[in-house]
Amino acid sequence: MGGRISTVFMGTPAFAVPALETVAELTDLRLVVTQPDRPAGRGRRLEPPPVKMAALAMGKDVIQPHVVKGRRFAETIGAVGPDLIVTAAYGRILGRRLLDLPMLRCVNVHASLLPAYRGAAPINWAIVNGERETGVSIMRMEEGLDSGPVYRASKVEILPDETAGELTERLSRVGAEALAEFLGEVETARAVEQDHSLATHAPIIRKSDGIIDWSRGSRELHDHVRGFHPWPCATTLLEGRPLKIHRTAVIGEGHGAVPGTVLSHTPEGVDVACGSGRLRLTALQLPGKKRLDAAAFFSGKRLSEGTLLG
Repeated sequence: MGGRISTVFMGTPAFAVPALETVAELTDLRLVVTQPDRPAGRGRRLEPPPVKMAALAMGKDVIQPHVVKGRRFAETIGAVGPDLIVTAAYGRILGRRLLDLPMLRCVNVHASLLPAYRGAAPINWAIVNGERETGVSIMRMEEGLDSGPVYRASKVEILPDETAGELTERLSRVGAEALAEFLGEVETARAVEQDHSLATHAPIIRKSDGIIDWSRGSRELHDHVRGFHPWPCATTLLEGRPLKIHRTAVIGEGHGAVPGTVLSHTPEGVDVACGSGRLRLTALQLPGKKRLDAAAFFSGKRLSEGTLLG
């Protein structure tokens, strides 16, 4: 194939922006597809997805269809004439018509080491489940959920205190680098089938997933807080009101107290009894208030020893 390959890019959140930039730099990017604007914030004003804002800044054409399966959408993409469709966190499952359309097929930038963590929230669940490494896979798309063969995979270490938001930003750059390598050999690249017997899943996160169960161990809860940050954010109840927990540290000492009991509250943090060990809360937020570090929270609202959370 002579010249630059023609592409269509499909993605939505900030994670997908570095991949979009790579596709724009290395190919003839003819169209960007992203999800519709969504209400956000207290005013529920419509907010454009990060991919839309980045694509418009590049001067690229953008469409935001509500329906991506069926003949009409496939014809829209077909009229653009892409050799390759690239997706990254687009958030929709594509139909067979679209998958078969480009000569070089469709590839996806997926934030896990497939077949582990197929699904919508691989970064979050990898942290919540205590994984110590993850990565990004460049895979050929098929009708199954993240089940297609993998062209290349890049591993990264999950840092001990890294949140999902921080890891997402890091993996977005790793994914863009892996995609660039793939695009450099796209016409000769060979994909390896996944071992489907090893597949694990990363379902959509719900707000209720953030609720803390103090009967679990301190290490598990530390991973819980990291994995659900910045959304939905780990929460517990303080005097019947939701208390958001932004940062924690594992304190391995025993305590003999009921899980959820405040053991101490100092400028260093709020130590809470867990099913095993203690969890130190070092950044907290009351409803309608700003996030505070432990020292600021200590000066404004002291949690007395014996207070029961949850």
